[in-house]
Amino acid sequence: MTSYGYFLSSEQYSPRELLDQARRAEDAGFERLWISDHFHPWNDAQGQSPFVWGLLGALSQVTSLPVTTAVTSPIIRIHPAILAQATATASVLLDGRFVFGVGTGEALNDHVLGDPWPPVGERFEMLEEAIGIIRRMHEGGVVNHRGKHYRVTDARIYTLPEQPVPIYVSGFGEQATELAARIGDGYCGVAPDASLLETYRSTGGQGPTQGGTKVCWGDDREAMIDHAHRMWPNDGFPGQLAQTLPRPSDFEDAAQLLARDAVPGLFSCGSDVDEHVGQLRSYADAGYDEVYVQQIGPDVEGFFAAYAKEVLPALRG
Repeated sequence: MTSYGYFLSSEQYSPRELLDQARRAEDAGFERLWISDHFHPWNDAQGQSPFVWGLLGALSQVTSLPVTTAVTSPIIRIHPAILAQATATASVLLDGRFVFGVGTGEALNDHVLGDPWPPVGERFEMLEEAIGIIRRMHEGGVVNHRGKHYRVTDARIYTLPEQPVPIYVSGFGEQATELAARIGDGYCGVAPDASLLETYRSTGGQGPTQGGTKVCWGDDREAMIDHAHRMWPNDGFPGQLAQTLPRPSDFEDAAQLLARDAVPGLFSCGSDVDEHVGQLRSYADAGYDEVYVQQIGPDVEGFFAAYAKEVLPALRG
């Protein structure tokens, strides 16, 4: 049976707003949380980018729900050995309810230290090596590693969870999904594409699958379309564009590619319960075990009230 979670957007909301949304999500009947991990927002209109590893500690004190990063890039901006320590601490604080979601990232976040942005094949190599380092360090003991992309010298994590941290791998295309099946404990996606989930299962993926989506809840449908078009045009960018643009200003320039009329095809906008139920159900029907929804509209209180009273009961019914 599909479970439903709430997606905390670190690009759009301040730390205090995210903590408030986590509390509201649990009270509304959501069963788990996703949280994004960004250095920059996608554009200046979104306007936020708190450090997710500080937020995870705070979340452990305000919610009893499981939390997944959706997703962290462990390949450039932060060394895998540091992330091994960060994820171990997060799991201890969350009493084992932490899942480390990873992917190959975007230049938007990973170019900030001046490193070159590698081609996709090299990023896959880096991700696999990084995951291997993190898993070894979570086993305990002193780790030394001299690989193609990373070095670790005499490193040991002393604060470890009782069980290894599950690592879920995101995949937006067939090649990435096959990699997730081979090296991940689970899979993360953002499209209701049954073929990708079939690829994950048919190439050996055994773990849970998580899918994330966005809605713009609010009483005025036309205003919500305008809001979504201004705040999240990047969700409609084609191909590898979202992975290769380096600055929020570049995303603002590229936003001209997305017509306003295309927005309702990306997000449920307005307060039609059936439309919201249909969008989330499309992910369940595609085969996701867990579905996460993010409110991108300004009426957060109305969103949680409607989902608690109407949308979630309809999905579970």
